[in-house]
Amino acid sequence: MLFLNPRATRADYPAELSAIMNIAQAHQSREWLSSWRGIHPNATPLYDLPDAAARCQVGRLCLKDESVRSPLGSFKALGAPIALVRQILRLHPDFEPAAILTGRYAEALRGYTVISATDGNHGRALAAAAQDAGCRCVIVLHAHVSPEREQAIAAYGADIVRIAGNYDESVQEAARLAAAHGWQVIADTSYDGYEDIPRDVMQGYGAIAEEIVEQTSAQRGMAGAFTHVFLQGGVGGMAAGLASYFWEYHGPQRPCFISVEPAQADCLLQSAIQGRPAKATGTVDSVMAGLACGETSPLAWRFLQPCVDAFMTIEDEQAIEAMRSLAQGSERDTPIVAGESGVAGLAALEWLRSDPQRSEQVGLTAESRVLIISTEGATAPREYTRLVGQSAEQVLQRQQAWQAAHSLQTQLA
Repeated sequence: MLFLNPRATRADYPAELSAIMNIAQAHQSREWLSSWRGIHPNATPLYDLPDAAARCQVGRLCLKDESVRSPLGSFKALGAPIALVRQILRLHPDFEPAAILTGRYAEALRGYTVISATDGNHGRALAAAAQDAGCRCVIVLHAHVSPEREQAIAAYGADIVRIAGNYDESVQEAARLAAAHGWQVIADTSYDGYEDIPRDVMQGYGAIAEEIVEQTSAQRGMAGAFTHVFLQGGVGGMAAGLASYFWEYHGPQRPCFISVEPAQADCLLQSAIQGRPAKATGTVDSVMAGLACGETSPLAWRFLQPCVDAFMTIEDEQAIEAMRSLAQGSERDTPIVAGESGVAGLAALEWLRSDPQRSEQVGLTAESRVLIISTEGATAPREYTRLVGQSAEQVLQRQQAWQAAHSLQTQLA
C-alpha cells in the first residue's frame, strides 16, 4: 500500500523541532560513542549499486551498509548506547561522557539497573553497552523473538524476561517492571511522560546521516546527492533520527522521504492516514522482526508527519527476494549481507518502479538518485541462511573476492 502524505512540507527545519533534535547533538553523540569498543571507528560503507539502479530504472542507487557498524551487526549500536550514556550523565553530571562505556565508572554503577523491551537489535545493543558501563540490564522479549536472538542478547550478560504477547505488550511489561523495582527504562519508543530517552536514541541515529553528508560532500542548505531516501518504519525512531538531520541540513532542498514498513505492522501508514500516532491494523508478526511494531512513537511522529512525503508497506516475500538479490550481487554490484529489516528500502523501490503510476506519485524517474539504508546484517544467522539459501559467511567471502577483483581492475586502469 502507498499513501501520499498531505501534511508534508518543504520549509526550513522548524525551531520547535530543532530544540528537541538537532545536528549539533547528533555530532556530539557520534563523538561520545567513538571511544566505545562496540563501535567501529570508521564510517560504514556507502556502496554504489549501478546494476541494481539499472534494474530499478533510476539514475543512481546507493546503499549505506550498517551491518558493519559494530560487532552487534546493526545500526542500533548508535541508539541504545548513547541513550544509556546520556541517562547516566543525568545522574552523574561529573562523569566524563566518552569514558562511561569504557567501564571507568563501573563501581559507581554496580547497583544501577536498566530495562527495555526489544525485537532483538535494540536489546542486544543496550545489553552490550550496559555490560561495558558496569550496570545490570534486563531485557523483555515477546513471543515472536527467536531463541537465536535471545541467545545473542543473553551473551552480553542481560537477564531475560519472556512474555506471551507481542512487542507492544513487552513494552508495557518493561514499564511495569521498571516501576515495581525502581529500574530505568531505556526504550526506543516514547509514551506519555517518557520522551527524553527515546529522543536520545533517535539522536544517536543521526550519525548515519552525518556520515552520508560527509561521504557525498553535501553542502548545507543545498540539494544533496539524493533525490529520494527510503527509511525503515518500525515505531519511527530511525526514520525520525535521519529525516530530521537531512531536513535541518538541506532545508527546503531536502530529499523526498519514503517510509517503509511491513503490511502487517503498518502503524506509521495508519498514523499518516489518521493524522495522529496510530496502531497497526495487522497481526504485527513479520519476518522483518525489527519493523514488527504495532504502535507509533508519538515523539517520532512529531518529526515524521511534517516531512515524510510517502508512507508505504511491503510484504514479507518482497523483503526475502531483496535479501537474495543483494546477497547475489552482480558484475558491477558487490554482494551484500542485508538482514530481513535491512532490505526494506530496496524492496519498496522495486515495487514502486514496477508500476509507472506509483513511480509518478512519488516522483521517481530514470534520473532519480536513491539512497537506501541496510540497517542490519545477519543478526539471526540461522534465519538468514534459511531465507537466503546461503550463509552470511559465504556471502562475505564472495564480497571480499568481488572487492579484491575490482580493486585490481581499478589499479590496472
